[in-house]
Amino acid sequence: MTEALWALQQGASVQPDGVKFSWWAPRLRNAKVVIEGDSPRTIDLNFSGDGQVSGFAEGLRAGEDYMLMLAGGRRIPDPVSRWQPHGVHGPSRVVDPSVFYWTDRPWRGLPLKDLLLYELHTGTFTPEGTFESIVPKLPYLRDLGITAVELMPVAEFPGGRNWGYDGVGLYAPQSTYGGPAGLRTLIDACHRSGLAVVLDVVYNHVGPEGNYLSEFGPFFTDAYRSPWGEAINFDGPDSDGVRRFFIDNALYWLTEFHIDALRLDAIHAIFDFGAHHILEELAAAVHAQAERLGRQAWVIAESDLNDPRVIRPRHLGGYGVDAQWSDDFHHSLLTALTGETRGYLGDYDGLPSMSKAIADGFVYHGQYSRYRRRRHGASSKDRPGEQFVVFTQNHDQIANTLQGVRLAGRLSPPQQKLAAAILLFSPFLPLLFMGQEYGETAAFHYFTDHGDPDLIEAVRKGRREEIGAFLAGEFVDPQDASTFALCKLNWDLPGQTPHAGILAWHRDCLALRKQEPCLSNCRKDLVKVNSGDGKWLTLERRDPSGSRALLVCNFSEDGLAVPMPSPGDAWTLRLWSGDARYGDALPEPSPGDDVTVRMAPFAAALYLAGAD
Repeated sequence: MTEALWALQQGASVQPDGVKFSWWAPRLRNAKVVIEGDSPRTIDLNFSGDGQVSGFAEGLRAGEDYMLMLAGGRRIPDPVSRWQPHGVHGPSRVVDPSVFYWTDRPWRGLPLKDLLLYELHTGTFTPEGTFESIVPKLPYLRDLGITAVELMPVAEFPGGRNWGYDGVGLYAPQSTYGGPAGLRTLIDACHRSGLAVVLDVVYNHVGPEGNYLSEFGPFFTDAYRSPWGEAINFDGPDSDGVRRFFIDNALYWLTEFHIDALRLDAIHAIFDFGAHHILEELAAAVHAQAERLGRQAWVIAESDLNDPRVIRPRHLGGYGVDAQWSDDFHHSLLTALTGETRGYLGDYDGLPSMSKAIADGFVYHGQYSRYRRRRHGASSKDRPGEQFVVFTQNHDQIANTLQGVRLAGRLSPPQQKLAAAILLFSPFLPLLFMGQEYGETAAFHYFTDHGDPDLIEAVRKGRREEIGAFLAGEFVDPQDASTFALCKLNWDLPGQTPHAGILAWHRDCLALRKQEPCLSNCRKDLVKVNSGDGKWLTLERRDPSGSRALLVCNFSEDGLAVPMPSPGDAWTLRLWSGDARYGDALPEPSPGDDVTVRMAPFAAALYLAGAD
């Protein structure tokens, strides 16, 4: 017998003869639902002994607004609201998810190893800053060669500008982005274009403004502290309903919005010491629902733990999360390119760390970390490459490590292409941050639009403390509207020099990765990496089909003779970052002798074995 499909039972559910209201709310007392609009009325609620609260509004239809009225007359929004058109403090709106006409029925998702990710922030990706304004850019993204659009969090947050990690309406797509209809339109268009959609969700904390969850139940605990205050109560008294709330949220995005993967923010700030970890339960629930829907869906964690249990399958004692972000890769490559050693970057030594990251996954696998002042991590050598998402830039690393300055502001075009080659030809899942494919020069700072003056000052103070180790220049105020404006992409750059050449390099690298089995198989066990003197690196990729590739990289500002790892093989040059079509017209790599190849400064060359 096939298990029935999950459906959201909490919040406002449209029925043939009205709207059913239901919440797990053991703390709610004497509350009513107030229907607003032209025909206001009040709906009584039933309170059961198990914490369930329910009511029914006969004749109510989608599109009408409502709030919960507490004792004393105070009104708050629905914590499971599907739409907050008037912001985090305003009334909730009834939404009927069945009325949207999906055109993606043939879509079944993508295999994990085929995800080539592009992280974007909806508000700054286009001038309009909406879900629907992304749709005209999808042909560009498809032609670039990426296969998955990763959206930074879209749950309703206060104001009109925010990274999204201050979301409080966890079921409501941001109203200023276009609300639920706009998000569905974008996802449907992505699937028609052959692009998967990854949604960044935040289950380690809830934003400070407009957060009414404590009115409903014991959602937070002072047993643990996260960087954002009290932790989510995943393992304390009455935590079963809390766990259900967040698992339902994951299934909601998968089911009602056809999301292909969830990126879980900062799971190291999720605390659960029960026998059945919330991450394990959530991943299992997502996989089961995806199977019932006849689709592939994935769970990807952001983790600072270097703990392979996170991505180890459940039958091997792990949590069964499909993949995780790899900060070690980023930190190793950044130190190799810039020599930066501030903060946690001081734990990495450039190309030796880079070689370790490529060969094993985690650089720190149990050895002492000077930054942490303790041993850190465990070996991930047994985990396949598709379980690691790697990047040279992302929202956090630009805004935190580099004070908002993108790598294009610190690296020359040859260095940018060199970094892209390592990223895109690694045995992992590469992620590009919006605009880096053409060398975007706009900053990416942290920005907010809070309404509470005390909270605004607290955010400023917290921001200074968070980036203190990297704060070398003037502090950029996250609340200032100009900070947000500075982060908008410059869409006239891709056609200009040197940006057009950088873009062409990214396109050709992604195309070759898809074309050659050895470059797309994510077989970390079929990789051979060598580096020398902190100046050069070679990466050999193989595949059981016989496909072989060799990436040769010069990290020096001088020309170098780089040793070839297999001098007797017939390697044919396939891509060369200094080629005129990529904007540089540098000398082509040439044999130095029988066992070396002469490389120009900051250059990358990709060879194929036996290629014509």
